[in-house]
Amino acid sequence: MSLEDIIYHPRIAEARKVYLDRLIGLYSGDPHTVRLLIESGRFLVYHIAGVIDAGSDPDRRETWLTVKRLKQEMRLFGVASERHIDGLIARLCSTGFMQMKPAEQDRRVRILKPTEKLKAHDRDWLAAHFAPLMVLFPEHDYSALMGPDSDFHVAFRRSTIAFVPYAASLLLAMPDVMLYFNHAAGAVVQAELLRLTMEAPGFPDTAIPYAGIGDRFGVSRTHVRQLLIEAEAAGLVRLINRDKNRVQILPRQWASYDQGIGVGMYLNDLVYMATIRTMQRERSSELAVVA
Repeated sequence: MSLEDIIYHPRIAEARKVYLDRLIGLYSGDPHTVRLLIESGRFLVYHIAGVIDAGSDPDRRETWLTVKRLKQEMRLFGVASERHIDGLIARLCSTGFMQMKPAEQDRRVRILKPTEKLKAHDRDWLAAHFAPLMVLFPEHDYSALMGPDSDFHVAFRRSTIAFVPYAASLLLAMPDVMLYFNHAAGAVVQAELLRLTMEAPGFPDTAIPYAGIGDRFGVSRTHVRQLLIEAEAAGLVRLINRDKNRVQILPRQWASYDQGIGVGMYLNDLVYMATIRTMQRERSSELAVVA
């Protein structure tokens, strides 16, 4: 399928609603995880670390998940501050999402390792991001990734490695998406604003209150207000009666959000199909050896 098939699909608004519900459900009531993971630098550290780890081969040093390798991949997304990355890694290790230990093959080299806690979160994250694809294309079978099959999850993340540069180029070409993504909890604050607007009377022209949204995700009201002031300057929202803390989502915001989730679905489908083909080839090879 093409990116246009997704973005301009007649059921894109329905898929958006499913995605918003699943994303908010994943993080709602867990402000600690939101603060830890929902910001571009933090998310990319955990996300790319999981991808590299899945493709790591103990016999091939160049595939190991070292801090140096992680920093190289992070540069593709414009995150170049080594001190910042070191701090993010330390935070993920201190909270039980990652570990750092000497490589068994060369104890002079320290290897990063995502814990089962992080892998479980990533499985839930992927399920939330594949749910809208199932709305748009019910004829496609994504069941292998929607369940608890850890083997398929590892294979999927291993296949993701080849698509990281492409994903970086697509993400960095969407400044409206990055505006929210570059703020702590920005992605889920945005998602909750959109979800509440879709459920409000008078949608899509209604203005909704936003004063208490930050409380749910562990960020201050001042933080949310500053985020929305930046979004207003970018033409994404309109703040109405600022003293009453109400915001209206503008057409540009709806369009850019649909483009953003469309790109995500497009990439996920590409990786899913690549994973299926790889596993089929591996099974064929195993059967040929047995025969």
